[in-house]
Formats: sequence, C-alpha cells, structure tokens
Amino acid sequence: MAGTAEAGMTIGELAERFGLATHVLRHWESMAVLAPLRTPNGQRRYTEDDLTRVATILRCKEAGLGLDQIRALLNAPDRSSRTALMRDRIAELEASIAQAQAAKHLLECALECTADDIVTCPHFQKLMAERIPPAV
Repeated sequence: MAGTAEAGMTIGELAERFGLATHVLRHWESMAVLAPLRTPNGQRRYTEDDLTRVATILRCKEAGLGLDQIRALLNAPDRSSRTALMRDRIAELEASIAQAQAAKHLLECALECTADDIVTCPHFQKLMAERIPPAV
C-alpha cells in the first residue's frame, strides 16, 4: 500500500507531513542526519523511525542546535559520547543564559534612569563603576 509508513513514504509525502520542502530533507541526508531506505531504483523511502528522526531534528533545531550538533548527537556511538555532547551543549546554554541575564539587567538598570543622558544617571553610573578596572 503506497504512502503508508509500513511501505515507506516518499520524500514528498514526508515533506508534506512536516510542512517542509523536499530540498530540506535532501540537505539533511547530505549532512548525515537523515538516512532513508532506498528502493531498488534508488527512490527514498521513509519509515516510522524516520518520522521520529525528523521530529527529533526539528525539536533540536527549535532548541537552537545546528545540524553539526544534531548529527553528532544522533550519530553518537554510545551513551557516554551522547552524554558528553549534551553536557557540553548545556554548558554553552548556561553561558548564553548568563549573558542574556546580564543584558537584561543592564537594560532594566537603564530603564530606571530619569536623566536625559544615561551616562550622567547616578544609578547607571553605579552599575558602570562595577565594570571599571582599578587604576594601577
């Protein structure tokens, strides 16, 4: 029964199911994050496992991972390799979160300033004083 997951979906069927262009799936294949089965005449056929894999790729992209990171995660040879990759990514995220929080704090501080020139605002000057290195 053509078109069912058991017989395998065509690239067009899979792309339509996820709202993707077929060239995206081909690119993912070229990046080794997706590896569909092939019919004897070379046509791609996607299975239920491929559905899960595409959903995983999309979730990873939504979480900010690039295709190289996704490939490394999905193709990790074992659990310990996968765990190391995830821990590295968590450390990167924590650094990004800290940077975003610092930016938010700076902007919130600037919002509290009532002076026309932010640099002359005492509240803002206090925050900046923390960033000025001591004289040598």
